[in-house]
Amino acid sequence: MKLYRTKAGFYAEDSGSYFPVATTDWDELISSPDVYDRVKTALSNKSVPAPDESQILAPVGSQEVWAAGVTYFRSRDARIEESKDAGGGTFYDRVYNAERPEIFFKATGRRVIAPKQPVRVRSDAKWSVPEPELTLLISSAGTITGYTIGNDMSSRDIEGENPLYLPQAKVYDGSCALGPAILLSPDPLPRTTPIELQVLRNGSTVFSGATTLAELKRDPELLASYLFRDNTFPAGAFLMTGTGIVPGDDFTLVSGDIVRISIEPIGTLENPVA
Repeated sequence: MKLYRTKAGFYAEDSGSYFPVATTDWDELISSPDVYDRVKTALSNKSVPAPDESQILAPVGSQEVWAAGVTYFRSRDARIEESKDAGGGTFYDRVYNAERPEIFFKATGRRVIAPKQPVRVRSDAKWSVPEPELTLLISSAGTITGYTIGNDMSSRDIEGENPLYLPQAKVYDGSCALGPAILLSPDPLPRTTPIELQVLRNGSTVFSGATTLAELKRDPELLASYLFRDNTFPAGAFLMTGTGIVPGDDFTLVSGDIVRISIEPIGTLENPVA
């Protein structure tokens, strides 16, 4: 069952049919530990036409978006390579093998980009990539209640210059996109869940890659528990779980590119690059 936030209201999707959700308070709804059961009651309503794609908003209100890093072996390798001249190689290897995960702040709700809206590369960056990530919806009680797709836009040259520049490489206007829907589920996603990335330029694919949740080293429940250690999130929170797809060192995004991230059964998050 999926939940959409649109300009016209909130909708539940089940087996291709759409149903209005009778609430006006998005924050209160998605921060609730029983959001799945609450939205499920909407399936007894009369179905309505599917919302137009241009009406779909990012599934975030006042929630903060956080991110976990070095959770896939491919990400570990990429960050070791990008930071080798700055002395960060063993730094990332140690994080990958440590009990405590890397968790960092990514975006406030107002900074999150909706599907079909443009993400950005930093004006002072020369090497920028999208990072496709399964993103957790976590209730105010700290329980994982749903899943969406995240694009953690990253400036690899800035981060590689010095690991202390991570906030500048990761947090800027247009650096975070979420959507198109939240998959509400009382159960964890299977380890076979595929994640796919495609970048189009002038109508042609210039990069594509794929992985599965089987390559995710850190358990999502563990990541959520670390985020909520000594932190409270009254409106709930979103947590990106890291990426297992990193383009090669010769690739960088340019204005006009189209980034498509697909995670079934959530859907596809597509954003142009400004």
